[in-house]
Amino acid sequence: MRLKSLGLCAVILACAAYGGSAGTPLSVAKLTAFLQSSINLKMSDKDVAQYLRTVRLTDKLDMSKVEEFQGLGIGPKSIAILEHLAEESASMKAPPPPPKAAPPPPPMPPPDSIEQAKIIEATREYSQSYTKQLPNFLCVEVTRRYYDPSGSDSWGLLDTITTKLTYFDQQEKYDVINVTNHPDDVPLDRLGGVISRGEFGSQMKEIFEAHSHTSFQWSRWATLRGRLHYVFAYQVPQEYSEYSMEAEGHMRIVPGYKGEIFVDKDTGVVSRITLEPVNIPTSFPVTYAKTTLDYDLAPIGDNMYMLPLRVRLISTSPMERYPHLSFRNDKEFRLYQKFGSEVKINFASGDALPEDQFKEQPAAPNSAPATPAPANAPANAPANAPANAPSSGSSSAPSNGPRPQPGTEKPQQ
Repeated sequence: MRLKSLGLCAVILACAAYGGSAGTPLSVAKLTAFLQSSINLKMSDKDVAQYLRTVRLTDKLDMSKVEEFQGLGIGPKSIAILEHLAEESASMKAPPPPPKAAPPPPPMPPPDSIEQAKIIEATREYSQSYTKQLPNFLCVEVTRRYYDPSGSDSWGLLDTITTKLTYFDQQEKYDVINVTNHPDDVPLDRLGGVISRGEFGSQMKEIFEAHSHTSFQWSRWATLRGRLHYVFAYQVPQEYSEYSMEAEGHMRIVPGYKGEIFVDKDTGVVSRITLEPVNIPTSFPVTYAKTTLDYDLAPIGDNMYMLPLRVRLISTSPMERYPHLSFRNDKEFRLYQKFGSEVKINFASGDALPEDQFKEQPAAPNSAPATPAPANAPANAPANAPANAPSSGSSSAPSNGPRPQPGTEKPQQ
């Protein structure tokens, strides 16, 4: 008896919510809302049917709508009553169409050509002095290497490499701390598989060097980690490229490459670089590669710097048995510490960074709180930017942060 009383109580509450009571007229829209609610509340077919017997429709219930209710899981007793209601309302007016959804806001217009040129020139200046004033530091580098024999994004973990990275006088040193499935004292270059390094090198600078003859083109606005970004596509012709790929220890090519640059609208810093080699020779073991390098603010000592957050390298190396064999490296940078500090670094690999942190979102005004510019940013600020942001017309540029090094990706079998 108690369960039955509770069921009737649910019916009464649901009817009250949607304007129904015995003999009270009900529109098809409110009927639909009630039935959807009955499903959510897991009401019994008997209780739903008991209420439907009191309903008098005010507009036409089409049989196709009854079939839709049946597909949602409405029970047979209730469906029988709904079919009767459909017959009774056949001569009534059809229910009004649902209100149209509000049109999406118009896309943000791109900067004009003059402003685009200023942005590219400011980023060029930024890239040229990007690492010169980086402090010497240590950090933990965690690389998870995956494989996918089918080429269908079904990744299996190969191993996890934990490395101590020392950055001193603009030079990088790697000391392997721990490798799953390998002895810990194996040098990084002898671990096999796909290896990448040089994220604190000169690739960003190389993209903006005059001798690279890089072409830039406006791509879109984008939101990344809650901040609005300019996105430019770029391409470096093969004859001017200094980017190289190596495979199997003895094969080396220097292809042209293309990609995208994400520039924070307010601070002028680079938050992401992508790079894809183009026209890879068919005789080369690697047929496809793409690197995505993300930067974010991280503290070193008393200052904040734009530093690598994660590098993702995806490559395809077909084999006779596995024509779609692919590899993926996710390299994360953690626990930046000033060189010489006495702070002890924890080399536990921990969990991977959440993917949501790297998803590009549609363009929208900045939703993130105001972020201070990195240390040593130019004093002048561009229009519509905070006073401590880099200037698009400044003669100096932020001199902090990493650069991917050209030609240091080494896909290996």
